[in-house]
Amino acid sequence: QTTKMSRFATRLFALVSQAPVRNFALPRKNSGLVRLLTIHSLTRYNETTDWQKKLSPEEYVVTREKGTEEPFSGLYLNHNEVGMYHCVCCEAPLFSSEAKYDSGTGWPSFKEAHGTWEGDESLTSIIRRPDNSLGSAGTEVLCKNCDAHLGHVFEDGPDPTGHRFCINSVALKFKPRDNNKPKED
Repeated sequence: QTTKMSRFATRLFALVSQAPVRNFALPRKNSGLVRLLTIHSLTRYNETTDWQKKLSPEEYVVTREKGTEEPFSGLYLNHNEVGMYHCVCCEAPLFSSEAKYDSGTGWPSFKEAHGTWEGDESLTSIIRRPDNSLGSAGTEVLCKNCDAHLGHVFEDGPDPTGHRFCINSVALKFKPRDNNKPKED
């Protein structure tokens, strides 16, 4: 019984993580009736959010249609200010400036997502999803809150993580650290 339940939970998790909304017909025990179960995205945004009104045309193409900005063209490529990079769509904190490094690839690169603890990304605002759009097996990086396409992650980064989060500047919104302001009495 426990094995059947764990297989069901594994399948359900796989289905939920692959699409924003899906309908499934589940049979009732000892009944010819069928229930309809609708599984919604785990994000706080839904299909009614008008992203084209909220975002610039370039932001929309990259974050909602999985586009990529031209290499060496992004605002944050050579950006060195101390602070946090947030999702341009929902402002979730994604990457700290302390994790940023120059990979020479033409896009802002980070060695880990904000909130990563000893390799555990469960408390971060990103999710990874398999992606074959680059011509080979790769891993897409998405915002966990709004499903925005951010970029890709590769296994050729610096120590200690070995990861290179290659992120589109247009998918990010930078907020500087506020510790340089003088204290008020």
